[in-house]
Amino acid sequence: MNVSLTPELDQLVREKVATGLYGSASEVVREALRLLKEMDTVRQHRLDALRRDIAVGIRQADRGDLVRLDAKAIRARGRGRARGSK
Repeated sequence: MNVSLTPELDQLVREKVATGLYGSASEVVREALRLLKEMDTVRQHRLDALRRDIAVGIRQADRGDLVRLDAKAIRARGRGRARGSK
Protein backbone atom coordinates (compact mmCIF):
# COMPACT_ATOMS: atom_id res chain seq x y z
CA MET A 1 0.00 0.00 0.00
CA ASN A 2 1.25 3.45 -0.87
CA VAL A 3 -0.12 6.44 1.02
CA SER A 4 0.38 10.10 0.14
CA LEU A 5 0.39 12.60 2.97
CA THR A 6 0.14 16.35 2.96
CA PRO A 7 3.36 18.09 3.92
CA GLU A 8 1.84 18.93 7.33
CA LEU A 9 0.91 15.31 8.06
CA ASP A 10 4.28 14.08 6.79
CA GLN A 11 5.97 16.47 9.21
CA LEU A 12 3.73 15.32 12.06
CA VAL A 13 4.64 11.69 11.41
CA ARG A 14 8.35 12.57 11.33
CA GLU A 15 8.02 14.48 14.62
CA LYS A 16 6.28 11.54 16.28
CA VAL A 17 9.03 9.16 15.19
CA ALA A 18 11.66 11.67 16.36
CA THR A 19 10.21 11.60 19.89
CA GLY A 20 11.23 7.98 20.17
CA LEU A 21 7.73 6.84 21.06
CA TYR A 22 7.41 5.23 17.63
CA GLY A 23 10.02 3.22 15.80
CA SER A 24 8.81 4.04 12.33
CA ALA A 25 6.32 6.00 10.27
CA SER A 26 4.32 2.78 9.87
CA GLU A 27 3.88 2.56 13.65
CA VAL A 28 2.57 6.12 13.74
CA VAL A 29 0.09 5.41 10.95
CA ARG A 30 -1.06 2.15 12.58
CA GLU A 31 -1.65 3.97 15.87
CA ALA A 32 -3.54 6.74 14.09
CA LEU A 33 -5.75 4.19 12.33
CA ARG A 34 -6.38 2.34 15.59
CA LEU A 35 -7.45 5.61 17.21
CA LEU A 36 -9.66 6.44 14.24
CA LYS A 37 -11.37 3.06 14.54
CA GLU A 38 -11.86 3.62 18.29
CA MET A 39 -13.30 7.08 17.64
CA ASP A 40 -15.70 5.64 15.05
CA THR A 41 -16.87 3.06 17.59
CA VAL A 42 -17.46 5.70 20.27
CA ARG A 43 -19.32 7.89 17.76
CA GLN A 44 -21.52 4.94 16.76
CA HIS A 45 -22.32 4.13 20.41
CA ARG A 46 -23.31 7.77 21.01
CA LEU A 47 -25.46 7.80 17.88
CA ASP A 48 -27.16 4.56 18.94
CA ALA A 49 -27.86 6.03 22.40
CA LEU A 50 -29.26 9.20 20.85
CA ARG A 51 -31.54 7.16 18.59
CA ARG A 52 -32.77 5.18 21.61
CA ASP A 53 -33.48 8.40 23.52
CA ILE A 54 -35.34 9.84 20.54
CA ALA A 55 -37.41 6.67 20.24
CA VAL A 56 -38.32 6.92 23.95
CA GLY A 57 -39.35 10.54 23.47
CA ILE A 58 -41.49 9.70 20.46
CA ARG A 59 -43.23 6.90 22.38
CA GLN A 60 -43.86 9.27 25.28
CA ALA A 61 -45.27 11.91 22.93
CA ASP A 62 -47.48 9.33 21.23
CA ARG A 63 -48.91 8.42 24.67
CA GLY A 64 -49.49 12.06 25.44
CA ASP A 65 -46.81 12.19 28.14
CA LEU A 66 -45.85 15.75 27.32
CA VAL A 67 -44.75 18.62 29.51
CA ARG A 68 -45.57 22.16 28.52
CA LEU A 69 -42.44 24.28 28.65
CA ASP A 70 -42.32 27.97 29.51
CA ALA A 71 -39.77 29.42 27.10
CA LYS A 72 -39.52 32.71 29.01
CA ALA A 73 -38.73 30.92 32.26
CA ILE A 74 -36.15 28.73 30.53
CA ARG A 75 -34.44 31.77 29.02
CA ALA A 76 -34.47 33.58 32.36
CA ARG A 77 -32.96 30.55 34.10
CA GLY A 78 -30.27 30.34 31.40
CA ARG A 79 -29.45 34.02 31.76
CA GLY A 80 -29.19 33.58 35.53
CA ARG A 81 -26.75 30.69 35.07
CA ALA A 82 -24.72 32.73 32.61
CA ARG A 83 -24.45 35.46 35.24
CA GLY A 84 -23.30 32.89 37.79
CA SER A 85 -26.45 32.65 39.90
CA LYS A 86 -28.82 29.73 40.07
